[in-house]
Amino acid sequence: MQSPPGPGGRAGAPAVGGPPAPLSVDVRIPETIGYRLKKRLLGPPLVSSRLRGEKLSNPTALGVLASDCISSSAYGTEQMLRALVPYIGVAAFTLLLPVTYAILAVLLLLTLSYWDVVSLYTKAGGSYIVARDNFGPRVAQVASVALLIDYVVTVAVQTAAGTDAIASLLHLMWDTDISRWKPEVCVAVVGVLFYGNLRGVREAGRAFALPAYLFIGALAIVFAVALIRWTTHGSLPQADVHAAGAVPLGTSGNGLLYGASLFVVLRAFANGGSSLTGLEALSNSVSTFREPQGRNARKTLVAMSLVLAVLVLGISLLAHATHAIPYVDGDPTVIAQEAHLVLGGGVLGRAGLVFVQLATALILYTGANTPFNGFPFLADFVAEDAFLPKMLRKRGHRLAFSNGIILLAVPAVALLLATGASVDSLVALYAIGVFTGFMMAGAGLTKHHWTHRTGHWRAGCVVNALAAVVSGAVVLIFAITKFTEGAWLVVVLFPLGVWALIGVNRRYREEAAALEAAPATADFGLRDRSVVVVLVDSLDVAVLQALRYARSLRADDLHAAHFVLDSRHARKLSTRWDASRAADIPLELIECPDRRLARAVVELAAREVADGASGIMLLLPRRTYPPVIGRLLHGRTTESIASALTRVPHAVATIVPFDVGAAMAHRPAPDREAAAKCVPRLLPTVDAEPEPAGGSVATVSVAALKWRQHANVVGRIRAVSPSPETARPALEVELYDDTGRLRLLFHGRRRLAGVEPGRRLRVRGVVGEAEGHLAMHDPTYELLPEDEEE
Repeated sequence: MQSPPGPGGRAGAPAVGGPPAPLSVDVRIPETIGYRLKKRLLGPPLVSSRLRGEKLSNPTALGVLASDCISSSAYGTEQMLRALVPYIGVAAFTLLLPVTYAILAVLLLLTLSYWDVVSLYTKAGGSYIVARDNFGPRVAQVASVALLIDYVVTVAVQTAAGTDAIASLLHLMWDTDISRWKPEVCVAVVGVLFYGNLRGVREAGRAFALPAYLFIGALAIVFAVALIRWTTHGSLPQADVHAAGAVPLGTSGNGLLYGASLFVVLRAFANGGSSLTGLEALSNSVSTFREPQGRNARKTLVAMSLVLAVLVLGISLLAHATHAIPYVDGDPTVIAQEAHLVLGGGVLGRAGLVFVQLATALILYTGANTPFNGFPFLADFVAEDAFLPKMLRKRGHRLAFSNGIILLAVPAVALLLATGASVDSLVALYAIGVFTGFMMAGAGLTKHHWTHRTGHWRAGCVVNALAAVVSGAVVLIFAITKFTEGAWLVVVLFPLGVWALIGVNRRYREEAAALEAAPATADFGLRDRSVVVVLVDSLDVAVLQALRYARSLRADDLHAAHFVLDSRHARKLSTRWDASRAADIPLELIECPDRRLARAVVELAAREVADGASGIMLLLPRRTYPPVIGRLLHGRTTESIASALTRVPHAVATIVPFDVGAAMAHRPAPDREAAAKCVPRLLPTVDAEPEPAGGSVATVSVAALKWRQHANVVGRIRAVSPSPETARPALEVELYDDTGRLRLLFHGRRRLAGVEPGRRLRVRGVVGEAEGHLAMHDPTYELLPEDEEE
């Protein structure tokens, strides 16, 4: 039985005599030393099919997503006292409560505002998405810069506060001072978080919920014991406000009337605003909730705000009663002194202090891990909108946004070293970014309600406008009262950051406009059969130029290949390809599950030359840019592929350059609005229902297939290659399992819904042949769900 050849005809030389043989197992190429070291440090690579969201129950979500917010209560009261004590002395403990009530009023207002956010915006992004949808992408960069700065400072603040908790425990229990080692300890903690996230630690893991509940339980014990002691004795023990190392007391005679100027009160209020940081974290993760997502997110938001309010109020009341005073070097902390005074010095009291401080340190360190999840995803959103370098969209070895994690960790470590890991110094940088994000969310929602005017839109306008005004006021207060203490850095960086992001976007739009200048439907002559592979990542002028050059080579086989790193982009590219004049050259889609593009290209070349009689030339379209801009905004993937191919004999890589800078220089000044429309967007697609597999034939491996027998085979699709438009419609699919590869040939069609590289497939049919190798012609097939474990 001779079957017609497949559309690509690239399986290698047929067997001489006898029955056909299966396709050979994938070529084994030795791993580089660098990659072996990476696998040793980070573990084996995760395939793209493992990228799926974990849906959280409300209790788990409260612990996982609220750790950053709830943990800020550990230092909020102390920061208020740091602003009051140096000016009004012990009167600060009286004024502390009114300032706390004002902070709780702001918390109520922001909770109502973010109730709207989680109701209307169910995907990640928070205030950035709100601002972008209501004010446009340029104005939204104010929110993006605010959040990016906030995430960096959050890592530093939470790490420093967690280390203060450990230092306070050592100070109170064993009179041990580690203050001079705090920067080094903090850097070590950031290093652990950095390494863990590069390995793929996920914020949604259930283990991250435990510290929040331990901290809540620890403070509940302190509050309960304090209430019992106050009810029994009518008072609580008080700290020595004149102890060595405590913040010096200011004038306290009639401080409420004379010492507490408006400036001091506003400064205390702004410092207390640090208690509300992390409130936005939940709005960035609405998509991780179980259905109904909006309702569950609102319930968790209310629970988080109530817990935070109780903790902040409880810690402030205890500070008022015990006169727990801040110390100059940060330890013992106010919360540690409260636990020590309330629980006492007995065995149970000392054990309780250890529990409280360890729970506090644990939730603060867990809160420091939250930005390692939020920052890379925010950077991905901003880079998708072309306001940050596209390299921040790249997922690494373990499916994490490695470049985003590095970009977060480096400045956080620099801040810790520059400030000596002082929470007081870092808070000056903290609240400006946090409350700018709150302001942008409130303003965006005000515009949303005013524009759509549905439901209770008037109430929505009032609440969100108030939230925006109050948040803006806090930003202004912080910028003025903390300007000389470090806030000047954020005040300077903010406009520079927005300007830089808009500049990056302008550059990307001009480059995209230059690449889109020539129509993709240009006619480049009749197709010649050749032995050339053109690597394609998109359909633009650079690729069309490479295709033109490929036609002139007159080799034996010509086709284009796209390695699938993003299935949505691959589907869109395939659709555009079919609609263009380039469609007379078949576009092969090839699976690349671990995103190691250079290695996948090497494997393709090695398979082509494995018969000992073939050679291969790969044409690599390369878009060239000015050196500085090019290195900053674009990767060097082409060079890495060409370098990797030198290891394959009889394989040649030819780079076909296209000068984007020159194309931009020869074009008239672009219309900014029109250029923005040239930035490609990915459109969602929906797979059609596959035909079910039938029969009761047992499933076998590829290696166990026998010629002319019925068989069931389960494997993963490595490549999909349609026939050219000038030939009879046909689709070639390469299926593989651990034992070998099998060619599937579907005649009379060039596309099958859902059949794409990386998908698992079950096929049933008669094993025939194509060009001397085992193959199935027009088998029945069934798309299979992904395995939970690879």
